Amino acid sequence: QVQLVESGGGLVQHGGSLRLSCVVSGSIFGINTMGWYRQAPGKQRELVATITRTGSTNYADSAKGRFTISRDNAKKTVYLQMNSLKPEDTAVYYCNADLRVTMISYRYNDYWGQGTQVTVSS
Repeated sequence: QVQLVESGGGLVQHGGSLRLSCVVSGSIFGINTMGWYRQAPGKQRELVATITRTGSTNYADSAKGRFTISRDNAKKTVYLQMNSLKPEDTAVYYCNADLRVTMISYRYNDYWGQGTQVTVSS
């Protein structure tokens, strides 16, 4: 069974840093774009950052200059380094990945992690 397992969330003070990790577990045959999204209470889920298989990145305006997304293809892991955190960054952060899960098909499907809570105190 393929799963995305996130870790690294927690409680941090305004201006602090956290590093989120997400590892793909289970048998897969390819990983395309990976990313991080977040959902604050009462709000819709929104993009934070994405990274392609070749390392091209895309950031939400709110993340630019403060967050850095990276990946280790050999470890099937994507990271999100978050610096200068603000109370408005408080949300559940979800990992997302496009995965090829069968050998007989080149189709990639969308998978989500269970989410990890990030809380930034003022």
